[in-house]
Parts: sequence; structure tokens; C-alpha cells
Amino acid sequence: MPSSDLDRIAAIDDPYLLLRAATERLNAAQQEVTELARLRRRVIQELHAQGMSYAQIAEKAGLSRGRIHQIKHTGPAPEGAFLGTGTITLATPLKREAGNARPVVAMEDVTAAKRLEDLARGFDLAVNLEHVPLGGDIDLNRPNLIVICGPKLSPVMGALYESDPVLEWVKDGAWTLRDRRTGQSYRSGEDSEPARPVDYAYLGRLARPDGNGNLLVFTGIHPHGTLGVVDLLTSETATLWGQVGENRFSCVVGVEYDPATGEPVRAELASPLYRHEEP
Repeated sequence: MPSSDLDRIAAIDDPYLLLRAATERLNAAQQEVTELARLRRRVIQELHAQGMSYAQIAEKAGLSRGRIHQIKHTGPAPEGAFLGTGTITLATPLKREAGNARPVVAMEDVTAAKRLEDLARGFDLAVNLEHVPLGGDIDLNRPNLIVICGPKLSPVMGALYESDPVLEWVKDGAWTLRDRRTGQSYRSGEDSEPARPVDYAYLGRLARPDGNGNLLVFTGIHPHGTLGVVDLLTSETATLWGQVGENRFSCVVGVEYDPATGEPVRAELASPLYRHEEP
């Protein structure tokens, strides 16, 4: 902790305010330590992937070879940064069901959020949970934001999806995803004849409306697709991180699910993984 912060907190007369300030600063310092450890491990992996030996990295960095090996194998995994850094805010939508005056959260969204929260915490990331309110008015101009919501429930999210240069949501009787480059459309098996236990989902990192950063967004055409994205992230975060890093991208995820339970049995990319050009 910088001495200025320490001196400022130590000078607080009210013991309860001091306790609160010290706790908040300590939490922030612990997050900084975690992210520095993640960054350090990431740099070592990248240098080694470029062809440098651990001995060469150690010599250039002024560290022992043993220390370099220790850093490589300990601390938070670099691919956790695919989800964000520090504290992540994860938002799921509220819905109003017929005959129910109170807003509710779909059980599949609750399950998806819980599984994604567990994944994030496994990467030593803190998670705050919130809801996209009825009407869909959500502030997207925040760092480390992940939103599980489609255009149907939120015009704000609908406008965000429209900024995607490759993929688009189309309402053609039922919602579908369309690839502008190939012309291919992705329709859920639930909306097809005959019905099949297959769904599709959007996954991407798009620019915030204010242009000062990005946010991660995903949602299925139906809830099965949403669960499938989380299933894919759980097993393939390192691969996705290696392909797109923190850059903007989008893709369609294809999901096969058990019709009896709704649980995904296979989730994989159904479209190319499109990296977006950034200014």
C-alpha cells in the first residue's frame, strides 16, 4: 500500500470508518496483487511461446531460472483475463411471466450465472451479480462487465448487437442468428420442423457505447444455448483466450442438449471465430 494511502487511513479518527477504509484498501490491494501475478505469468508464457528458454527469460529479467519456473506454475491462470480482471459484474435479465405480477429470473439464467461465477472464481476473479431490469435499460459503460441477455428483452442490448460487423439477430417468425459474410442463418431446433434438441447462441466481446472499453456478451436463441456457452467457456477458455485475447470478436455457438434435462451434451463453434477490426 502506498505510504500516502497508509498515512491517510491511519489518520482517520473514527475507528469504524478506519476499519472500513482499511478493509476496502486491503481488498483493492489484494486484487492488484492477483492481477500482477496473472500478468507476470502471462508474459513468461508468451516469451516462451516466442522461442525463448526459461533460462534466457530468467537472465533477461534478472531472476533465477527456478523463480521463473515457479511463477509459470503458480498464481492465477492468464486465460482468466478472457472474462475480465479484478472484479467482474455479471448481469442476467429480469422477465415478467404471464400471470405473475413480480419480475422473475429464468432458472436457466440463474444456472448459467452460477456456473460462470464458479468459473470466474476459479480464475481468482471476484464477481458481483446484478439484473438487467424490466425494460432492459442497463448501463453498459462499465469495466469488466458480462451481460447474459438478448435483443428481445433489452433495446439497449439490441443496439449493442447491431454494432457487430459480422453477425446479426434477425426476427423472422422466430429469432435467428445470421452471418453477413457467408449468408448462413442459424435457427434453433426448437423452432424447426421437425423439432430437434439443438440450439444456437451468440458469444462476443463488443465495444462499449462510450468507446472506452469492451464488454463480454452472450445469450442463446433459447435458454439451452445460454447454458451451452457456459459449458464451452468452462472447457475452452484457454483456447479462446489464445485466439482472441482481449480483442473484440464474435461467433455462433452450436449446442446439442438432452431433451429430458435441457443440459448441454455438446457445445462447439458453429461459425468461424471472427476477430473484429479495432480502431
